Amino acid sequence: MSDDEGRAKRRSRRITWAVRIGAVLLRLLAKTWRFREIDGEYMRGMGRRGEPYIAVLWHGELLPLIWWHRNRGIALLVSEHGDGEIIARVARSIGYEMVRGSSSRGADRALLELIRVVSSGRAIGISPDGPRGPEHTFAAGALLVSHRSRAPIILVRASASRAWRLRSWDRFLIPKPFARVTVAYAEPQTVVADSARDAAAQAPRFKEALLSLGSSIGA
Repeated sequence: MSDDEGRAKRRSRRITWAVRIGAVLLRLLAKTWRFREIDGEYMRGMGRRGEPYIAVLWHGELLPLIWWHRNRGIALLVSEHGDGEIIARVARSIGYEMVRGSSSRGADRALLELIRVVSSGRAIGISPDGPRGPEHTFAAGALLVSHRSRAPIILVRASASRAWRLRSWDRFLIPKPFARVTVAYAEPQTVVADSARDAAAQAPRFKEALLSLGSSIGA
């Protein structure tokens, strides 16, 4: 066995163990959280009617949001980087499909796959500041998918009454045991534009709307 093969196997084992431990810890912790929704009917109504949508959320609020929206048939855009592999496997274990790619790796392929998934009638979730930030940067991917597919964007935010914040670029949110988690939704909006460039130019407006939604719940 070569050194490269040995390193690859060790890395694979580390990821496997991280996924197993992470999935167990998430289930144990999340089952203690108490959730409340604000305007949740926007997303639930579209889900019941089988209508596709694009859920847009900050990367730092991913943990409580993927738990709350588990088993709804949502496909997540997850980075192909190492950390993304762990997130992808944990998310898959609680009912998500995966689209792999990011703004820095596999971007064009991921965008085409997201458009295909939404156009087939399914929902997707995108973090516009993932996978490496800076925090609250609003990349245009979700806007381009909405422009091409005509599927609406639903902005989603989460806050917790008690939480840990990791010292990571996104200040990753981990609600503490028995925390009250508030999840807020904005009214669905379809990106209407004459071109992809015009669609991407709407990023500042959507960023401000996502920040404002968070302010309304103390996020």
